Amino acid sequence: MSARPHDARHLEVGRLGEDAAAAHLEAKGLRVLERNLVLGRLELDLVCEHGDTLVFVEVKTRAEGSLASPADGLTAQKRSRLLRAAQSYLSACDLWHKPCRFDLVAVWLRAGLVQRIEHTENAMSADEARTGRTGAWQPW
Repeated sequence: MSARPHDARHLEVGRLGEDAAAAHLEAKGLRVLERNLVLGRLELDLVCEHGDTLVFVEVKTRAEGSLASPADGLTAQKRSRLLRAAQSYLSACDLWHKPCRFDLVAVWLRAGLVQRIEHTENAMSADEARTGRTGAWQPW
């Protein structure tokens, strides 16, 4: 089955957003370790390192005309999936000893060009993803 035109546009918007997010984070001193990492049925947009801390980054991109903000895409279900993906990554790489955080990079596009980027550190915690309550997370 071929992709519908809307699907192709959605994928292109996502790719542009992730490219912009990676460049933005690198300019802020983070090192991108992984991009679009698939772990079974789970996916991590970006895995970065900031000093000794592993940073799992969710990238949300919106094109002109979208009614929702990029941050609206970080739903409770998405938070839960991110937590499971991070846990899979930590297990696969034997990195449970590393401090971790979850960041959000929101990207707005107009006519295929980046208009604005917002990086929110600690956009969620593991406890919040599991229970709905906020708090810092160490993987151990």
